[in-house]
Amino acid sequence: MKGYITSKLLKKFLVAGTALLIVVFGATAVYWVIAGDSYSMLDCLYMTVITISTIGYSEIIDLSGNNFGRIFTMIIAFTGVGILTYVISTITSFTVEGELKATFRRRKMEKKIERLKDHYIVCGVGQVGLHIINELYATGRNSVVIAQDRERISRLEERFPEQVYVEGDPIDDTVLKKAGIEKALGLFAAMDDDNKNLVISLSARQINPNIKVVASCHNNMNAEKMKKAGATAVVSPTLIGGLRMASEMIRPTVVTFLDTMLRDTNKNLRIEETPLLDSFEGKQLKDLNLKQYKNTLLLAVRTKIGWIYSPNDTTTIAKGTSLIIMTTPQERSAIEKFVLKNK
Repeated sequence: MKGYITSKLLKKFLVAGTALLIVVFGATAVYWVIAGDSYSMLDCLYMTVITISTIGYSEIIDLSGNNFGRIFTMIIAFTGVGILTYVISTITSFTVEGELKATFRRRKMEKKIERLKDHYIVCGVGQVGLHIINELYATGRNSVVIAQDRERISRLEERFPEQVYVEGDPIDDTVLKKAGIEKALGLFAAMDDDNKNLVISLSARQINPNIKVVASCHNNMNAEKMKKAGATAVVSPTLIGGLRMASEMIRPTVVTFLDTMLRDTNKNLRIEETPLLDSFEGKQLKDLNLKQYKNTLLLAVRTKIGWIYSPNDTTTIAKGTSLIIMTTPQERSAIEKFVLKNK
């Protein structure tokens, strides 16, 4: 929408500007013909400009007794003033409408953020941050982005037009609160600087002790410091990259399968974790009726004791059990609603 409005205004400006240039140079040429050798081309141009701009100086070119010249001047005055006014109004519209649109969009985002609950906050819009935002968007999870660099914000708006964001430094507690950290479910510290990720983890933990914090760590020596500062988990992009390269070499079919699964926009399958409430304790897996979800496959069950892989329908649900399932965002949401419904 923003690009459409900008393009429309730019087109109007180009049309008006072209018309104004035609009038200026056309009128200058006519005045030069009327004036003959008595006046220079600069005099003719000056005569055109003061006529169009209604400055009101005396005639540079003497048109006394020249009826054609005076009629032409009146035509140029009306035409030129109209076009010049249109150009000025277009420029004003371009500026004001852009500022108003930015103000309305910012206010709209603030209201939307105020209504969010159990959302995710992404600090940083670098390469890591963009991949996180893309995954949250693809799986239908609400998120708020915090970014300070205007160029990166523009890139974010271009790639994710509906994404809400807060402009500011994420190490500032005020900015974190604007992003709704007190009601957020999780936070990603995905800045390019480990020191900032450490401070963000510490601030997030102090403001919301229950929030889950995943921090990016570029130097493995800082991993333990981040955990002590408040990060729930620390991920090293270089370590993940190395493991991925090794997997490409020794298990290429598995990598191809996972890549295909992540890129399939039709089914959009993901491996998800769904915690079960204590109210399901003592029941069996068949009571969940997971078979009604055609695109859902139960891979494993995690309990406080350990893992149960490929569990059968008669497996008893214990306290603190989580399901590990391959499913679509839509069916994941339906399963989560079913779980919450049976509190």
